[in-house]
Amino acid sequence: MAAILALVLGALTGCGGLGQNKGLLLANIGWDENVAVSHLTKVLLEDELDYEGVDINTSEDLDSTYRDVASGELDAFQDVWLPNQEALLDQVTEDVEHLDPWFLGETKQGMAVPAYMDVRSINQLNGTDAQFIFGIEPSSVMMQEVGEEVMPAYSLEQKLVEAPTAGMLAEVERLYATRENFVFLAWSPHWMNQRYDIRYLEDPKDAMGVTNDPAECSTIVRGGLREADPVAYAFMDALELTEEQINGLEYTINDEEDPLAGARRWASENRDVVRPWIEAARNAR
Repeated sequence: MAAILALVLGALTGCGGLGQNKGLLLANIGWDENVAVSHLTKVLLEDELDYEGVDINTSEDLDSTYRDVASGELDAFQDVWLPNQEALLDQVTEDVEHLDPWFLGETKQGMAVPAYMDVRSINQLNGTDAQFIFGIEPSSVMMQEVGEEVMPAYSLEQKLVEAPTAGMLAEVERLYATRENFVFLAWSPHWMNQRYDIRYLEDPKDAMGVTNDPAECSTIVRGGLREADPVAYAFMDALELTEEQINGLEYTINDEEDPLAGARRWASENRDVVRPWIEAARNAR
């Protein structure tokens, strides 16, 4: 099956040789949209553009990810959320190039509950039997806002639980299946919005700050990548996805349980979407 998909993808661009056997090192912070986009980039650069060894470096530390792109240890990070991560970007702006947003929709993020709970606002949470707020990696700006601003502002009695995103989603799956009351951190784009019927909670005190505002999802690349590797640069610069497309990509990856297999399957089923990125890369050689 994998061989068939590779042949189908290969038909998109014809002959290879564009990557000139180059490698690339992409950052992955573990968030699902980052997992999806980085693995899709790897699949298409290797399968279509003759790259060898496009590697994905996984780290839960957002600060070090920015520093490593700035120092050149990493070539690119494709999950820059602005204005959320603006302070981090400001620290490295002299040493990276910030590309245009790849996400064409409107982001949403905040505290959420399953729709079967009769709760619509953060200030109603203490009146429920929910004991935990299931969160993600502590380096996340949203986690910091919830822990340092939201919980004190609303005197929340729940315990904020730090966990890898995958661990948080496992708890959501388990608790949702048994219709228990719980609170968690949610965002869009993400496949959770397709799988579960959830409600983002109102924040009447605006304690989440900039996290309440729609954000841009974009990419930073190390300084000099445009000249050193114009093919990879052009590919990442051309990459763009709608909310439906990124949610579908994430859902396919989650369904396959293997990011590379899921990305390869999605690319084979969405040739019209990926073709312009590949053509942009070919034209940059």
